[in-house]
Amino acid sequence: MSPVAPRPTEATARVAAIEDAVARIPPGFVATYGDVHRTAPRLVGHVLATTTRSLPWHRVVRADGSLPVGREQARRLRAEGVPFRGDRVDMSVARVAAW
Repeated sequence: MSPVAPRPTEATARVAAIEDAVARIPPGFVATYGDVHRTAPRLVGHVLATTTRSLPWHRVVRADGSLPVGREQARRLRAEGVPFRGDRVDMSVARVAAW
């Protein structure tokens, strides 16, 4: 008899959904915390800060295009060709359209 895998809890499922959504953001584009999880944008930040998965965390920005992590995030986004207006991402161009 094979062991039965435990069913994921709702919290585990939410974390997995957030990680999967961030992993799907293509290079050269960004998504906002609210784009990643509409009802729990603050959870997105927590997941990105604590995950052990290698995710493109730098592609998640604030809704106004500002960068919560700063220079390293800007460096990574610029290296991918993400357009900026001053020190903010140009959301009219860089935001993932079909989410």
